Formats: sequence, structure tokens, C-alpha cells
Amino acid sequence: MLTGSDLLAKVKDLGDVSKSDLVRACGYVSTKKDGGERLNFTAFYEALLEAKGVNLGIGGVGGIGKGGRKLSYVATVQGNGNLLVGKAYTAMLELQPGDEFDIKLGSKQIRLVPVGGSDEDEE
Repeated sequence: MLTGSDLLAKVKDLGDVSKSDLVRACGYVSTKKDGGERLNFTAFYEALLEAKGVNLGIGGVGGIGKGGRKLSYVATVQGNGNLLVGKAYTAMLELQPGDEFDIKLGSKQIRLVPVGGSDEDEE
């Protein structure tokens, strides 16, 4: 699979060909279990955007959550009473499975403080 300047050069050289031929010529092809050909359009277009300097921000850090959506910084109490903080937020704080927090209740607020930390440790 071509990437970077090699990909841009190949796309330019091929000129006016079909999208399928373009994806195939740049090597974005895999083989299905039945031996058929699968064209990987998404991987091709992501590589093309990256080669042109467009950063998609993949990775879930920096305010981007699953699927590239912007994080809302709002949590909603679920029907069963649970309050869920999603993976994108815990990843931003580099939290690991098993990390523990003290729950501090205030007037209409909940604060999570790492066990052993102080209420004043805010960044």
C-alpha cells in the first residue's frame, strides 16, 4: 500500500481513472476468505488525506471520542441510575482498570478524587 509522497505521485500519474482502479493500483486491496478481491476505500482515503497533511485526530485524545465525535463533557444519568464516564475521558486522564476514587458528594455535585489524593489536586 502506497503512502505519503509515493501515494500522491501515483494518484497524479494515474490521472482520470475509476476510483476502483485508483484504489487497486495504489495497493489498497485485500483478499476475502472466498478468494475474492476487497477494495479498501476507507484506508485509501485516510492515507490520501494524511499524505495531503490533513490530520484526522484518530486516537481518542484531545477532545475527540469514538468515531471522531467531539466530546460533549456532559454525562447523563441512565435509566438504571448509573452515571457513566466514557472511555475517551478516562483515556485523556490516563486512568487504568482498577484505579480507585473517593466519591465526594456536594450540593447537586459529585467529585471523584483519586484514593490517596487531595481535594485540592486540580489541573
